[in-house]
Amino acid sequence: MRQFITIATNAFMELIRQPIFLLLMTSSAAFEIFLSLTYYFAFGDDQKLVKNSVLAVMLLAGLLGAVLSASASLAREIRTGTALAVLSKPVGRAQFLLAKYIGLVLALALLTYVNLVAALLASRMAFDAYGGPDLFAVGIFALGVIIAYLLGGFSNFFLRRPFVSDAVMSLIVMVTIAFVIINFYTKELKPQKFAEGVDWRMIPAAVLILFALWILAGLALACSTRLDIIPTLAICSALFLVGTMSDYLFGRQAQQGSWLASVLYTVTPNWQLFWLADALETEKTLFHWGYVGKAFTYMVGYVGAALAFAVMLFEDRELS
Repeated sequence: MRQFITIATNAFMELIRQPIFLLLMTSSAAFEIFLSLTYYFAFGDDQKLVKNSVLAVMLLAGLLGAVLSASASLAREIRTGTALAVLSKPVGRAQFLLAKYIGLVLALALLTYVNLVAALLASRMAFDAYGGPDLFAVGIFALGVIIAYLLGGFSNFFLRRPFVSDAVMSLIVMVTIAFVIINFYTKELKPQKFAEGVDWRMIPAAVLILFALWILAGLALACSTRLDIIPTLAICSALFLVGTMSDYLFGRQAQQGSWLASVLYTVTPNWQLFWLADALETEKTLFHWGYVGKAFTYMVGYVGAALAFAVMLFEDRELS
């Protein structure tokens, strides 16, 4: 068990030390804030458009993060011989692969958390044609990002610590602090009730997106046992596109009794189950967390199948 925890921890730390991870986390959160500052003239649906857009950015950033992190965690270590060095110890291949997946899951959770905080701020900052951008919130959020990078630079220069990982951790803390400060004031800098105007339904929506990203991570890890980053990205993107249309491509034929369509509909991940943009468009104030529990069950089953397939591919993989 100690070996499993050590490998998972090292995998997690290695992933958050990747410059692309910090860049992806910062750029996706900043773009979500930017989406809330644009005049859409959507005839009263500006807020809905912003919420749908930030969820799409969260999903796309997670897709790139899952593929890049899986390739960095496994494919590169196989290519450089690091995996062979680790497996020369009393560590099984299945244990090694599952520990890598746990590290990948934790890294994606951090990425989704920062994007969720930015999405909650965007839901508060969104305005219609009669409103205006919340420059106060933009200034505080930007200041938090700058301070996070400065803290990473300080620890790197004076303490000789890795810049990227410290900047990632500082960014998580500073974005959270910025969120708290912003939600105590209006855009006119007047005190208000905490988090007034924030759409908390974005939280279950983000949790479901995180479940989808964990499935993508399992598929990307399975591909990384045999392929490099570009083929892995191509396959995962194709699975994402096909899974988005699985109801249309296979669902109707499966209901009509086609056994081939039923098999394809079962095997293909249905990403629509994790997309709550349509539910957010209704003006319901509550969301049933029971659905999140059912989606979690689906995610666990699909991730288990993906990891079993990954272990099968990795068992006879030549590492030398």
